[in-house]
Amino acid sequence: MIKTAIKSADGMVMVFDDRGEQIPQYQGRYDEVKVSILRDAPPEARFGCFPDGELELKIVPREEW
Repeated sequence: MIKTAIKSADGMVMVFDDRGEQIPQYQGRYDEVKVSILRDAPPEARFGCFPDGELELKIVPREEW
């Protein structure tokens, strides 16, 4: 189950489950995995990104991710 999805500044996505383990089938280029992540992520999943190459993770609403 998806707990956290993070988009890096270069458009790569990392996805983690509730144990902090990566979920490989959801990882890759943002434009290639976005639809499946948003479809499969439960309502309580968290979404984050590193806007404009910043070093600090920004938590964003699902709709803005």
